[in-house]
Amino acid sequence: MDKNTVRGLVLIGLVFIVFMWLTPKQEEQQTQAQHKAETETVTEAQAELPAILSAQEIDWIKENITDNGIMRTLPSGSTAKALEGDGYSLVLAGDTLTGSIEAGGRMIDVSRVIAADTTLSISDRRAAVSRLNEIRTGVARFGRFAQFATGTAQTVLLQNDALAVTVSSKGAALARAELKDYDTEYSPDETKEVKQKVVLFDHGTNNLSFTLPVNGDIKTSDLYFTPLEVTKTSVLMGLSFGDNAYWGIRYSLKPGEDYVLNIAIEQQGMDKVLGSNGRELGITWQQALRRQEKGKMFEERNSGLYYKFDGGDVEELNANADDAQDRQVKVKWIGFKNQFFSSVLVGRKPFNSADMTSVILNKENYGAESAVYLKYMNATATVTDYDWSAKTPASFDLFMGPNLYPLLSSLDDRIDSGNDLELTRLIPLGWSLFRWINTGVIIPVFNFLGSFDWNYGIIILLLTIFIKIVLFPLTYKSYKSQAKMRVLAPDIKAINDKYPGQENAMIRQQKTMALYNKAGANPMSGCLPLLLQMPILFAMFSFFPSCIELRGQSFLWCHDLSAPDAIISWNTHIPLVSDYFGNHISLFCLLMTVTNVIYTRINMQTQSAAGTPGMKWMMYLMPVFFMIFFNNYAAGLSYYYFLSLLITIAQTYAVRRWVVNEDDVRKAMAENAKKPKKKSGFMARLEEAQRRQQEMLRQQQAAQKKGNPSKKR
Repeated sequence: MDKNTVRGLVLIGLVFIVFMWLTPKQEEQQTQAQHKAETETVTEAQAELPAILSAQEIDWIKENITDNGIMRTLPSGSTAKALEGDGYSLVLAGDTLTGSIEAGGRMIDVSRVIAADTTLSISDRRAAVSRLNEIRTGVARFGRFAQFATGTAQTVLLQNDALAVTVSSKGAALARAELKDYDTEYSPDETKEVKQKVVLFDHGTNNLSFTLPVNGDIKTSDLYFTPLEVTKTSVLMGLSFGDNAYWGIRYSLKPGEDYVLNIAIEQQGMDKVLGSNGRELGITWQQALRRQEKGKMFEERNSGLYYKFDGGDVEELNANADDAQDRQVKVKWIGFKNQFFSSVLVGRKPFNSADMTSVILNKENYGAESAVYLKYMNATATVTDYDWSAKTPASFDLFMGPNLYPLLSSLDDRIDSGNDLELTRLIPLGWSLFRWINTGVIIPVFNFLGSFDWNYGIIILLLTIFIKIVLFPLTYKSYKSQAKMRVLAPDIKAINDKYPGQENAMIRQQKTMALYNKAGANPMSGCLPLLLQMPILFAMFSFFPSCIELRGQSFLWCHDLSAPDAIISWNTHIPLVSDYFGNHISLFCLLMTVTNVIYTRINMQTQSAAGTPGMKWMMYLMPVFFMIFFNNYAAGLSYYYFLSLLITIAQTYAVRRWVVNEDDVRKAMAENAKKPKKKSGFMARLEEAQRRQQEMLRQQQAAQKKGNPSKKR
């Protein structure tokens, strides 16, 4: 190796050593330059944020701690006011403000921020100042409750054999309620074959919150609670202020098959913590009413907001339109009712006032949301005489369950012993007379038959037979009257043929009434028994669509007796037809219509008035109108009317053949015609009215002949 080669290798080594020594410094310089660039970028982004606290802002923070802080004992033994929350702790000893605050991802000493310590990066100082001002603003709004304005939401599940209720720590709110014994009949995804449990509300669709009686508008929905006591059926969501002082909401379920959730406001030492004189607790309850049934139109019609005056009647908002009511009187309970399920808030003390609103969620205004939800319910109320020193200053019961008559009736003893809550009014059973028939007769018999665990199609059949047996005395009188009218039909036809035309109308009436009087027949005697049966028909019209026992019960081809039994369906919307008739044909409704036409035909054979063409068409059109009207109703209702008509037809033929013999009726009428007849009061008044009408007609005709129409009466 020559001298030049050695020199080359040495130079290469020196270059390598210098390169290795300079590289870390270049990387450090690059890092510093990058950090400087990032700092300058942050500085530009935060150019509008202050890096120091003004004297006024410091005074405001101190004032907030003085007004809303909690007395703490320092390690030195002295006391100071402290304000603590999620990510911060501020202590005011005398006029000295100390503590720490989380900003920029790390804890920062407050005294360094106040002193504008330059050893802190400008970005950290800006973040700390911004966070302190946020806390100050929060304290100004929430006062002593500012420490609970931030946090992390967590949930607690409470359940018994009937209910599964989820409670969220955010607002101590009821987040979800599921009924274990009932399946929903509606699903947005029709491809799913497995049914889901009925969920009355889910996250975000229910808000039950309280407005605390303190200075300012502090709502529990804005605060983060902590589960202080948790069991399978109970949870206490609380706000702890230290020194054993707390304010909370306890939710409690009873074990077993129970649908009532007790809500109790619990507190301890709050009179010393707050020193508030507020005496009025505000309540806000909002809920989006979920669809549970297949038929939206009928479910929507039977869903609404109900409420009961304390010591008064149960009323409701208009279910067919948006409605609102502001009641400045005591209200005992408020209920958000679906067709078969309800949520009802009952106050142990009556609500002093209530402002309620119901809004229909239609497709035009709410889009896809209206496919899942029916209505939006809102209620705000107040409870007075709130006592800050009481252990439980307010308590409520929230019923979440089925509109089952025996269950709702039993809640008087469960919730408010000694008072009639009238929760059964949530079930629409018709006007007073029809409701009395349902509650006094139909429901007890229906429940008795249901106790045998038979198929509900068989139970409806037996119930129909029972009703027909009870009404048979009235039906028998109607059949006897019809038999007399059939015997007289030829004579009445002869009178009509002998005295045709409008000018002989009065004579026809007189001759016909004379015939009735001579034969001892009364055309009204057949109508009266039918009129007396009408309340039963109207009572059943209200009973079946409200009967939750039929929900999901199958019979023959029908999968749900509480819904239409559609055998043909279509998706095309036909104006008017789809709105009233629906997009399907119900088989039981179709059978009812055919049977009704047959019954109309049989009935027309005994009514001379039905001989006119106009009356015939009207009587045949009525069953068609009924089909249009009932096609969207519960299959159980159409099935009942179908059975009732079938039994009526069978009774008609049976009575004609074996009970009311027309030959015997003719003999009895002939014997009756021989006897001297004393006119009844009704017949006398009818003949007198006919005489006056005939006299007026003669006077009109005379006036027309004289050419003086002004004398017409």
